[in-house]
Amino acid sequence: MARMVGRPGRPRGRAFGGRSRNGRGGNGRPGSAGGSRPGGATVAVAPRKVALPPSLTVKELADALGVGVGQVIKQLMASGVMANINQEIDYDTAAIVATDLTFEVAPRAIEEEAGEEALPPDEEAHLVARPPVVTVMGHVDHGKTSLLDAIRQTNVTAREHGGITQHIGAYQAEINNRKITFLDTPGHEAFTAMRARGAQVTDVAVIVVAADDGVKPQTLEAISHARAAQVPLVVAINKIDKPEANPDRVKQQLVDAGVQVEVWGGDTVSVPVSAKKREGLDHLLEMILLVADLRGVRANPDRAADGTVIEARKDRQRGPVATLLVQNGTLKIGDIVVAGAVYGRVRAMFDDRGRPLKAVRPASPAEVLGLSDVPKAGDRFRAVPDDKTARAIAQRSLRREQALTAKPERPTSLETLFEQIQAGKVKELRVVLKTDVDGSIAPIRESLERFGGEQVKVRVLHAAPGTITESDVQLASASDAVIIGFNTRLEPGAKDAAEQAGVDLRVYSVIYQLVDDVKKALEGLLEPVYVEVVDGHAEVRQVFVIRGAPIAGCYVTDGRLLRGELVRVKRDKDVVFEGKIASLRRVKEDVREVGTGYECGVGVDGLKDAQPGDILECYRKERRGAVLA
Repeated sequence: MARMVGRPGRPRGRAFGGRSRNGRGGNGRPGSAGGSRPGGATVAVAPRKVALPPSLTVKELADALGVGVGQVIKQLMASGVMANINQEIDYDTAAIVATDLTFEVAPRAIEEEAGEEALPPDEEAHLVARPPVVTVMGHVDHGKTSLLDAIRQTNVTAREHGGITQHIGAYQAEINNRKITFLDTPGHEAFTAMRARGAQVTDVAVIVVAADDGVKPQTLEAISHARAAQVPLVVAINKIDKPEANPDRVKQQLVDAGVQVEVWGGDTVSVPVSAKKREGLDHLLEMILLVADLRGVRANPDRAADGTVIEARKDRQRGPVATLLVQNGTLKIGDIVVAGAVYGRVRAMFDDRGRPLKAVRPASPAEVLGLSDVPKAGDRFRAVPDDKTARAIAQRSLRREQALTAKPERPTSLETLFEQIQAGKVKELRVVLKTDVDGSIAPIRESLERFGGEQVKVRVLHAAPGTITESDVQLASASDAVIIGFNTRLEPGAKDAAEQAGVDLRVYSVIYQLVDDVKKALEGLLEPVYVEVVDGHAEVRQVFVIRGAPIAGCYVTDGRLLRGELVRVKRDKDVVFEGKIASLRRVKEDVREVGTGYECGVGVDGLKDAQPGDILECYRKERRGAVLA
């Protein structure tokens, strides 16, 4: 139990039961040890509970514990960590300090840490119909950009002198006195990148297919990305004005790809259009509204605004400029907005034609000035009551982002699948399937999808012949899916992208091994794949014997040594012993880790013959997905 440090008569550690240097206890009475009853009987004090975030400063830790900063710094030094009052420390380090100071520690929920308390659900009486938000996707050269431009010019700026004033990444079209919001993104990559950041903004996805060219690989990818997001589809069959146009062939190809078009008895609306001649555009917009109405898109305009950052940039004259899509509530001039780690007061707002706005209602985009910096596309934003709240949320969001970057949540993999099923975290195993030829898809898909039961099902998000691409990795990352390849190869960059995103990527050459691995994963029988990660090295300078056990006096040459981690002893490049670091001491104090440039005493379980000049290599084993031959 830690002793209090403080001036006589002024105990600082309210949570401690030990005596201070002047013999006073935690309540300032002589002889007290955490509280007393009349007659001097001691009362046991239960440890206080504290919830800590993934990272925080030394000052914030001291405030959370209700102790002096000096006490926290002293405990950190005892653990071999040198830190000043404003230095950031992680949860594990903070937990050790808090535990040493007799606190019971628990991690703080991410939502609580970010200050993003769940808002109460809107009452039915407050909800009104809002414009649907639409993303247009499709194969390159199939006329996506031409279609967007035709819709803009026909329905947005026909009465505007000089055409489009500016481009803000989102705009609204109008038909029959109803509005539709279009997100002008580069394609399904941007759509999925935003979804990977948690931004689910699209109500309807329009897939553009050229009538003269038919369904192509990027068309199938766009369909898979929209389906993974569980967004309803509307197919725009473009270029019907061309002599070689064959809409029926396109519909057949869509059916072959699993998209059942409505005119052939399915549930997916298809509309023939010509962006070049501006034919069928009104019908397309009417069908979008119909699909949105079936989905019932509504919002409450009478509350504080929240939504998503569509895009952002820094303008030389105007400073940070962000295109915000309001998804609920109404955003007004003067509102204080926080988006991720960025906040500020709304100074001005403009629509896609450059006209100033005073208020922006649900499902409407606006270019906003007044933020302190450039937010990230896909960040959520919300209006808050005051600067103090905005600043606190922004700082916490920044720390949360740093913590998640340092310690990302482990994504779904075949090795971890069974534990996640048991914990109730997953209800389906999502798969991106790539094969050598089209004929391999059906048997593999059928074999995978017949697995599972009430607890979990296998869902193939995307299946296509060809190499595994970075787009496949992006889809898997956004959807928490695994990538399975059969007799195919990886495009340059796909493997690195998968490792960086933590996506489980596997390539098989024998079909029964592929199917067997998935079956074992669902049953919890698949052996995990481990990868060694080296944390640091130390050179043995001297060997001591303390209480009959050899202790290696070491100098850490790079990285760090951690108590409890695996270690191998190398002598003349040969490994002479492998074990675990049982004890780690620095200047007579037990510590958790020792960094580069420091000396320490190391005790290794079972090591009897360490010699000066030996190299200790500290390492750990991490569970990883693997590319299998």
